[in-house]
Amino acid sequence: MAQLYLRDVPLLRPPGEADLLQVLWCPYDHEPDWKPATAVFWRSAASVVDVLATPPEPYEANYPGYVPEPCLLAPEAITEYPNSLDLSPELRQVVGDWSRWQAAGADVDSSYAVYPAEFYDENLADAPGWKVGGWPPWGRTDPYRRYCAVCDAQMVPLLTIASFEWGGGTHGWVPYEDRTAARAAGHRAGQSPAQPTRVEVGSTDNMQLYVCPTSPEHPHTDLIQ
Repeated sequence: MAQLYLRDVPLLRPPGEADLLQVLWCPYDHEPDWKPATAVFWRSAASVVDVLATPPEPYEANYPGYVPEPCLLAPEAITEYPNSLDLSPELRQVVGDWSRWQAAGADVDSSYAVYPAEFYDENLADAPGWKVGGWPPWGRTDPYRRYCAVCDAQMVPLLTIASFEWGGGTHGWVPYEDRTAARAAGHRAGQSPAQPTRVEVGSTDNMQLYVCPTSPEHPHTDLIQ
């Protein structure tokens, strides 16, 4: 599913001497939540030998979007801010004040005047797409904290498995290299430059994997948003 090296993604914080994260999932919906089951493995890259030249294909899958398209990642560190639902009431009021955006000289389209917080959420908060760590993209539910089943610590995002790297309101996050293709019309699911992995979770949602900050060996959990 995904293989990330510490040398490429320093934010991983693996346990012990591990420097490689491998995330696998089963391309079937599993009860009780009817979603793919995931497994997280922390390993030493030096211990990985006899690498297969061609990954094995699953015998079958519930949906074509459950079988990723093989591709290489080009990790990039970015700055993002919390979703407005994660802000304090005071800060939520600030980002929802149209006059403040105007006074700041921000290049904000007038269509955001009715609900300025949308500009914040779409252009500054919780970057869309596959990412390590970062802020959760709330929307289907209000913020829902996850707690470790072993030690009750509040869990933190490890990896977001995204159906799309950007959407209609998040073109500001499109990499410069992809902006020409992003402007092209007529893209369909599985053929869009915003969907290089061709993975689709739920109704083009995101699956977020969470881990315990006190012990990566504790069971992880997930949430679809």
